[in-house]
Amino acid sequence: MKSKKKLPLAYKPIGFALGWTSGAVAGMAFQKTWKLIRHEDDAPDALDRDRRWGEILLAAAIQGAIFSVVRSAVNRAGAKAVERSTGSWPAGDKGNA
Repeated sequence: MKSKKKLPLAYKPIGFALGWTSGAVAGMAFQKTWKLIRHEDDAPDALDRDRRWGEILLAAAIQGAIFSVVRSAVNRAGAKAVERSTGSWPAGDKGNA
């Protein structure tokens, strides 16, 4: 039982690395997606004076969706890998119902 309690703590550095990696992958995916959608190299920033509200909000929505999907996929794959190698789910009691 003790190993199950310590596993979530031991998973934290792995989760951090996976989170960082997923952020980088999501950023690259967003840049490629934006270029496909708008044929522009740079997505608008909220403080870009020359961009309209619609462009800024569209870019933010696409970026948020891509980030969330990539982060969830990477976190899930990491948790499954930990479960396969240790026999324990890294999030403690979450999702065991």
